[in-house]
Amino acid sequence: MYKVRAILDVEEDVIRTLVINENISLEKLHFDIASAFGFDGKEIASFYRSDEEWNQGEEIPLFNMMEIGQGLSMANCTVKDTLIKQEDKLIYVYDFLHMWTFYIELIEFSEDLTSETKVILSVGETPEEAPIKVFESNTISNEFEDDFKDPFDDFENFDNLDLDSF
Repeated sequence: MYKVRAILDVEEDVIRTLVINENISLEKLHFDIASAFGFDGKEIASFYRSDEEWNQGEEIPLFNMMEIGQGLSMANCTVKDTLIKQEDKLIYVYDFLHMWTFYIELIEFSEDLTSETKVILSVGETPEEAPIKVFESNTISNEFEDDFKDPFDDFENFDNLDLDSF
């Protein structure tokens, strides 16, 4: 049995703690989280692996995005293979048009078995509308500055160019 906390990224606290079977797929967890927050689960979603500072890592999409073969998807990933140790984290994005974002954390696990998902803690109400997301970097990088350099900056005076020979 896993105890998973899901925190919706909104201004007011909206939190659900779920008890789940660790053998379920991430696809099932997707539907369980969506339901716990009042969504129908019909929108596209992805989980993202995350480090302890909530930095977004590898995407685990709802559907296999590979053209050929078995790509990574929620259907072929289990919770116990994704959240391996206590305090492991995932970022969950539901409905890419509205970008509902959740922070998922394994807070406890035990040898006890559970067959169905249960919400054991519910704090706050899901807002009617998703918050507006602002995408910005914590650091400013000049890494690509040379790629966008104006090629005509090297010309000091266009009057000296012989354009008749072209």
